[in-house]
Amino acid sequence: MLSLFRKSAKVDIRDKELKLFLRNILGCKPKNISIYKLALTHKSYYFKNSKGFRMNNERLEYLGDTVLSTITGDYLFKRYPYQGEGFLTEMRSKIVSRASLNKLAYKIGLSKHIQYIKDNGQFLSMDGDAFEAIVGAIYLDKGYPFTYNVITKKIFALYLDVDSLENTDWNFKSKLIDWGQKTKQKVSYQVINTNETTSRKQYTIQVYIDDVGQESAVDFSIKAAEQLASEKTYKKLVEENIIKDE
Repeated sequence: MLSLFRKSAKVDIRDKELKLFLRNILGCKPKNISIYKLALTHKSYYFKNSKGFRMNNERLEYLGDTVLSTITGDYLFKRYPYQGEGFLTEMRSKIVSRASLNKLAYKIGLSKHIQYIKDNGQFLSMDGDAFEAIVGAIYLDKGYPFTYNVITKKIFALYLDVDSLENTDWNFKSKLIDWGQKTKQKVSYQVINTNETTSRKQYTIQVYIDDVGQESAVDFSIKAAEQLASEKTYKKLVEENIIKDE
């Protein structure tokens, strides 16, 4: 009986903390708290609904990915009225990259509210995935205009250094290929694994230099995984003094 009481007390505290977090982010009470709880339920912590379906945040993550990409594109289009399509596309890629979203999730305090089983492997993209799922939840609960304002005015404006991202040379794939051309070494990429156990396919990409395997990375798109693998490979080669990074 005492253990049940303690468990119930922990749930009550967690619910109160989540409601406070959401109120700070949204500026008001959520209409449907259950959808936000689902957005913070990692697949390792899934539960079954009345029809026997596994419930976790993957569907909301899928929706949030689409909504966030649209909001970010809209935001950048207005912020940079004289920049071309290439610049805007690269800036959007920087903002919605898994590394960037992981950082945003941590900065806004989202990470500590994620429900997951700690002994069920390492989840390098879990925080960023939950961030996208929360965006999906806000969209379903409050609509697009409200979601746009939350993301741009309460998250981007306070927690995202857009100017720093603008000056960051993010395209490590291009840098690595340029280095390969200058040194007459072939840089190529290969999909070495796909994970289709989730609602979104994940790709593992490995970099090859003259057919010798280098670093690898995982992401939901091949292009993003190539960029991550390129960054890891490039930085490793700089550390080994093989590439002179100016």
